[in-house]
Amino acid sequence: MGAGVIDKAGGGKRRRSHGKRKPMAEINVTPFVDVMLVLLIIFMVAAPLLTVGVPIELPKTAASALPTEQEEPLTLSISANGSLALQNTEIERGNLIPKLQAIAAERQDSKIFLRADGSVSYEVVMQVMGALNAGGFRNIGLVTDAGGPTLNDQGG
Repeated sequence: MGAGVIDKAGGGKRRRSHGKRKPMAEINVTPFVDVMLVLLIIFMVAAPLLTVGVPIELPKTAASALPTEQEEPLTLSISANGSLALQNTEIERGNLIPKLQAIAAERQDSKIFLRADGSVSYEVVMQVMGALNAGGFRNIGLVTDAGGPTLNDQGG
């Protein structure tokens, strides 16, 4: 009876490539996916910061969001002390209507968003809305924070 040697390498025959490697035809998408996920997270964090930079405490309502437009939205803000800001630029009340008329002549859309601090009186908001109407903007969107109470929640 004879004893044999067991070859653990799998038969002892190995193929040797003599410098003839085939080019890899597959694309490694893992780095691409990693970069896209990082960019997605960055944009998700940065998107809420892209709103107009005038600090205002908006009232909360249960209303849904308005659809977006092709042009950059025009925003007028009323701060708690009653000062007005068109986009990020503070504007005098007396210059508001002529400035709005000049802007309305250049724009295709007559939509403007009105942001008012929750502590601003209804009278001031209505006066500004009248000025917006006189300035050529007939479509006024009132900006609020979502998730506020409904009439049913207040018992009214």
